[in-house]
Formats: sequence, structure tokens, C-alpha cells
Amino acid sequence: MKSYIKSVVALTAICAVVAILLAVTNFVTAPIIEKNAAAAANEALMIVLPEGEDFTQVDLTKYELPATVTEVYTEAGGGCVVKLVTAGYGPDMVLMCGINANGEIAGATCLSSNETLGVEKTYGDNVKGYTVDNIDSDLDTASGATMTTGAYKNALKDALNTAIIVGGGSADIRTEEEKLADNLKTALPSAEGKFTKWFVTEEVTDVSEVYVADNGKGYVLISGESFIAVDSDGNVLTDVSDDVKSVMSANVEAIKSSELTEIDITGYENMPDAVDKAYKTASGNYLFELHAAGYGINGDKYTASGEYINIKVSVTADGKILACETVSQKETDKIGSVCGDASFYSQFNGKDETNYGDIDAISGATITTNGYKTGISRVFEAVKILEGVA
Repeated sequence: MKSYIKSVVALTAICAVVAILLAVTNFVTAPIIEKNAAAAANEALMIVLPEGEDFTQVDLTKYELPATVTEVYTEAGGGCVVKLVTAGYGPDMVLMCGINANGEIAGATCLSSNETLGVEKTYGDNVKGYTVDNIDSDLDTASGATMTTGAYKNALKDALNTAIIVGGGSADIRTEEEKLADNLKTALPSAEGKFTKWFVTEEVTDVSEVYVADNGKGYVLISGESFIAVDSDGNVLTDVSDDVKSVMSANVEAIKSSELTEIDITGYENMPDAVDKAYKTASGNYLFELHAAGYGINGDKYTASGEYINIKVSVTADGKILACETVSQKETDKIGSVCGDASFYSQFNGKDETNYGDIDAISGATITTNGYKTGISRVFEAVKILEGVA
């Protein structure tokens, strides 16, 4: 019994000594570990803000920030680092952007992504020095990777706005879609915020886009940065010069007369098979619905979808494309599927039979690009047939 008690006492003493030693060790090493961890974290932050020092993580709950922002760190010199998560072709593109005390991007890098072409890995090399005032106008997206680099660029704008907000200023953090909706609603309140974008079938002057009120109350025409409202009778409601009013009223008259009449194309010999439907406006322009054989039809049998690219094209009687839009496609995801982006199909706007092929091809999607262009070429053939000059 005595032996047993001695063993218990000895074991208890050993445990106590070990506990004391561990406590002492932790007391000594914890600050060192914390310092090393902080140094490692600071090193990562300094990749995008090399002059930064003494970084402090910001409590995001104190601010209303863009949805892409996941972490923010300020530093002693007045700069900050913003970590963001956005989506290009794939989800979860993680970026880090450093902004100096002057509101300029000091550096940016992609920490991880699911993109296909890898352009996001080097895009950050081109962004130093940009500010919230010039990033929209001066920083270009990469040809063939517009969705990836466009998302990257928008995230950088979010980072710049975040730096302003955290620094005590104010910034507009609405998305482009939200800005558009707000501007349309402000321009024509009677539309109650419900608009449909007009697919251009008539030539209009000094206008980039037209939105038609779903309730018939009028139109909003975008000219440069101006949103100009015109009621259903053609009266310009926005305060602009008389010359601008005259132009916008004329544009609305053209839009109002763009009613489409379907053409029975079965009665026309040699009408291209690619043309599914044809319509004519009162002014003599045409609208075609057609299909193009991209990779979905002509690609490898194990990966091709078996689906055509469906396209809508409006064109004048003398063969100038007014507007082009991809209606549907099932090309290879993140590669040929770029043909569904406005950045690709809008390249055909204003083109004719002599130059429609002068566009930026989709990187890594030659079959898709060539198939699309072949489909567009059938529009010019169809116009000649309908105009009786084929």
C-alpha cells in the first residue's frame, strides 16, 4: 500500500513538473511563434504592397464593402491590401491587391483560380499605378480572355473602392448591372424599372443602346454617358440641347417603325441552309435567325456537343450588319463558349461582306471562330437573294 501511494505521489509530481515546464515553454515560445506567423503573413501582403509595414486586419463588419471582398489589411503608411474572390469562366478566382496611400495600385496577384487559359496569372503585372479614376478607361482586358480579365479588372475596382471606404471616404460599390438599372429607372420613372433591351434593326445616330419600357411608356437611349428618356409620343423628357432632342426623336421614330414581318424563305431558290428564319422591317432592313456549325458539330466526336451555335443578325439591304447576338451555344465550356459573350459577337457590328472576317479570334477555339464566321457569311448571301441581286 505504501509503495502504491509513493508511486502515485511520484507520478503526480512528475506531471506537475511537466505541466510547469510546458507552461514556461509556451510562455517563452508563444510570442516567437506569433511573431513568425505575423511575419509570414506580412510577407504575403508585401508581395502586393512592398513598402507596407505593421499590417492590421480590418473588421469588415464595420463597413459596407463590395461582395467580392473577403479580407482587408491596413498598414502604418496609409496603404492597404485587399483580398477578393471573384468568378471568371470558373468560380473562386482569389486575388490580392495592394493599394498605396495615394490610392494607386501597388501590385496585384492571383492566389488561386479555376480558369482555363491561365491569363489571370500574369494580368496583375500590368496594373500598377492605376487608380479608381482611370482603371475603367485605361486598363484593357486581354483579347481572347475577356471574361477572365474583365472579372479581374472589376475586382481591382472593388479593391480601390474598398481602400477609399476603409480610409474614411465614400465610393459607389454598385455592380454595372445595378448602375444600369438605377440609371434607367431615374431617366424614365414611369417605366417602373422594367425595361427590355432593343435588338438593333434600324440605324440610329449617336446611340449605343436602347431600352424599351415594358409598359409602353417610352424609351431610354444611351448616348455616351447620358441616359436620355423619350416618351411613347417621341417627346424627349431629359434636359438636353435642342439638337440632341431632334436626333433622339428621330431615333425613336426609326425604332417605332421597326416592326418585323416574317418572310417565307422556302420560296427562294438557293437560300442558305444555315438561315432558319428571315424578317423584314418597314424600312427595308433584315433580321435573320441562323445556325452555325462550330466545335459542337465539327469537333472531336467524344467531346463535341452535337449542337449548333444559334445566332441573330440584323443587316441593311445593302449588306451592313447592324447588330449580332449569340442566342444559344453549347461549345466547349470556357473556351469556345466565349462565342456567347458580347465581347466576341459584337465585333461583327458595322461589318459587311468585305471585312466581317476581321475580328479577334477566340483563343484556342479555331473551329468555333471559323464556324461562326461561316454562319455570318450566309447572311450576306441571303440578303442578295432577297434583294434579287444574287
